[in-house]
Amino acid sequence: MKSDEKGEKPKYIKTMWQVFAGVWAFILLFFFFLSLGWIGFMPSFEELENPRSLQASEVLSDDGEVLGYIGLENRSNITYEQLSPNLVNALVATEDVRFYKHSGIDPRSLFRVLFKTVLGRHGSSGGGSTITQQLAKNLFPREHHSLFGTVFSKFKEWVVAVKLEHNYSKQEIIAMYFNTVDFGSNSYGIKTASKTFFDKTPSELDVDEAAMLVGLLKAPTSYSPVLHPEAAKERRNTVLYQMNRYDYLSDEDFEKFKEKELDMSRYTPQTHNDGIATYLREYLRGYMKDWCKHHRKPNGEYYNVHKDGLKIYTTIDSRMQRYAEQAVREHFSKEIQPAFERELKARKGNPFCNISKEQEQKFLEQAMKNSDRYRYLKSEGYSQKEIRANFNEKVRMRVFSWQGVKDTTLTPWDSLIYCKKFLNAGLMSVEPGTGYVKAYVGGINYRFFKYDNVQSHRQVGSTFKPFVYTMALQDLGMFPCTEVPNSEVCFEVWNAPDWCPKNSSHEREGQMVTLKWALAHSINWVSAYLMKQGSPEQVINIARKMGVQSPIDAVPAICVGTPEITVYEMAGAMATFANKGEYVEPIFITRIEDNKGMVLERFTAKRSEALSEATAYMMLELMKGVVQTGTGARLNYRYKLNQYSTAIAGKTGTTQNNSDCWFVGITPKLATAVWTGGELRSIHFRNMTYGQGAAMALPIFGVYMQKIYQDKKINFYRGDFDRPSLPIEMDCSNFQQEIQNEDFEWDF
Repeated sequence: MKSDEKGEKPKYIKTMWQVFAGVWAFILLFFFFLSLGWIGFMPSFEELENPRSLQASEVLSDDGEVLGYIGLENRSNITYEQLSPNLVNALVATEDVRFYKHSGIDPRSLFRVLFKTVLGRHGSSGGGSTITQQLAKNLFPREHHSLFGTVFSKFKEWVVAVKLEHNYSKQEIIAMYFNTVDFGSNSYGIKTASKTFFDKTPSELDVDEAAMLVGLLKAPTSYSPVLHPEAAKERRNTVLYQMNRYDYLSDEDFEKFKEKELDMSRYTPQTHNDGIATYLREYLRGYMKDWCKHHRKPNGEYYNVHKDGLKIYTTIDSRMQRYAEQAVREHFSKEIQPAFERELKARKGNPFCNISKEQEQKFLEQAMKNSDRYRYLKSEGYSQKEIRANFNEKVRMRVFSWQGVKDTTLTPWDSLIYCKKFLNAGLMSVEPGTGYVKAYVGGINYRFFKYDNVQSHRQVGSTFKPFVYTMALQDLGMFPCTEVPNSEVCFEVWNAPDWCPKNSSHEREGQMVTLKWALAHSINWVSAYLMKQGSPEQVINIARKMGVQSPIDAVPAICVGTPEITVYEMAGAMATFANKGEYVEPIFITRIEDNKGMVLERFTAKRSEALSEATAYMMLELMKGVVQTGTGARLNYRYKLNQYSTAIAGKTGTTQNNSDCWFVGITPKLATAVWTGGELRSIHFRNMTYGQGAAMALPIFGVYMQKIYQDKKINFYRGDFDRPSLPIEMDCSNFQQEIQNEDFEWDF
């Protein structure tokens, strides 16, 4: 009582206040030291200003479409202005309705969680994490998963959330949040998710689409519209209800949108195996990995194409790319593959022609060694005998078919044979004036056939003849209407019988014919005659100037197409004719930017004069004859390309045994090379009905160009080729007389 008489407080009250003050001092010091990073990791100011997340490099088309991503995670960042208001409203209404009223931590939500969720055990009362706290967790993931570690991480997230609110605006936090979250289906960030689920940009999303994506954030797998459509719809409607509850959505719109069915018709997983231009993206991945080894960031580190969010602007036109892929798919699925399968039935399913059983076995064993299964078993220490036994055991697998991926049971060995039964293709289109590659199709399906047929060397057959005729025009002084004998020509071969090429038909043999008629009908005797007037070295020199770098033996046989050249080289070379004789090296990239939009490098094509303007123009006239009346005539009578433009030049080509089938097509603004055939040269048709360039490769070009001409948005040029600066004499008035009443379906 003495303490009361003196006006002093009881000792226990004083102790209580001391404890209370001590607790608050401890809390303040704890958070102060935590914010300084003295107690565990705390992001620095620089890290908050430049938060790191794994950003895939973005591959963009020339017309602004995202072709795909190169990275560990398919993530590409956007700004707040690129978000649909529907997304923002759905997120705020569902995750943090007081987002605009707090500074990173919402005390009201914390007390709700404490009293309702923890003490009252009401699991439906919601969480206490704000959007900013969730962002902090996404940017700087928790390091420990014990109870103490979780609590400690939660405190750290509070500090980071406050710092984020201090450094960024609410709009920036919203954008950063959408950039960091995982939506499932290999979609990281809203930009990839919008593309994956709806083939849209984030700004184009409707209310129900935005609600579905925000709903996915709670559990991407459980609410996947692909795996669990009913659960996804229910979750979407929950988000719509929240939007309606907090006045982001009217009652009328809520009723309308909640009744809508989920539309997954445009669902396209953004994996490296799917989407468009898959072969080009793989080529660019290899190129960019090498590029990164020679380019450093401002901090001295080398760029990483998988993590640094580079933007790779390509020359590809996404519309042309789609048309090229569609043309390959339509021709192969509807005509070529069914015809080949009919022939395979007569061959008892054997895809190989004219080779021994030992050779077949050797090819299949090499295919086995190239497979992922073989490499995995080898790395696990399996012996060769054990691996071979494993390849003979039946397993469930997914295989390619033109009707879609097929689930089946096969031995891995039989699957190797199954894959060999599919014919394949390669296509590349180049813009002559710029060297820009506008379309690139490396094969029929990248998931199952990884080999890139644009970069591979294939025997070119008669598509090599334009180089021979170019030599005749430029070096020998001939003209399109120069007449030459269509007679047998032989070449002496050291220590062997003379080599005398054969014609595929006896038409006009022994007569004088013009160069234009001879090329239109792909006459071997005339090619041999021209070679004998010049030399193999002269032809090779022409090819080199036009961009062909592949090895070519200086032998007379090249006049009928023995060299092995890539689709890439052939497309670039043919573009030279349309570019007045100037060779422009085909390129795929126009520029590379970092994730902030700073240009790191610009690309321009290398140029060199290969031919005179007159020679280039005369060669176009020669090759127009192929399309007008020769082996490429079906471009007009079947595909009606002449109703769009008469300025189309081309050349067909087929190699021995029908192994490699080609077509090269040239218009004033696009040069295209198409190869078709089997994975191995022993896989082919046995007859010329389908086993020729005019039947296998030319139709792809025909369908492809049809689609391009018909697309009003592309507005493809339909005028003629540019004439040379100086006039040239090309009187071919007798050409029409030469070709009257002839059959133009020959090819070889």
